[in-house]
Amino acid sequence: MSEVGTLDVAAVSRGTKSAQAYRTIKEVADELGVATHVLRFWETKFKELKPMKQQGGRRFYRPEDIALLRQIKTMLYDEGYTIRGVQAALKKKKKIGEKPEASSVLVSRKLVSELQRIRQILN
Repeated sequence: MSEVGTLDVAAVSRGTKSAQAYRTIKEVADELGVATHVLRFWETKFKELKPMKQQGGRRFYRPEDIALLRQIKTMLYDEGYTIRGVQAALKKKKKIGEKPEASSVLVSRKLVSELQRIRQILN
């Protein structure tokens, strides 16, 4: 049985971390395919993003931090949002109590639907 931040013996024996384990900035950067300085920059722009910091400033990201980073990356890189646009979208989601991931999925579904409609028109 593994809790957030605790050691998962099975994962350690496989040489991997459990899904609930905290990640370093390097591990998160590699997982998301962005540079570490980008993650530090995003921390300054998105107040919702607050990784744990130990003495000396070493960052540890929780699974919910990584989910938020993944959403920010998708909105910026795939959906064409600006930094301000992502900030506004996150603020709006917080106001209505919507989970961040739900909105991206909805936008993606609408986009796929629209692309399929365009394909039908072109054919």
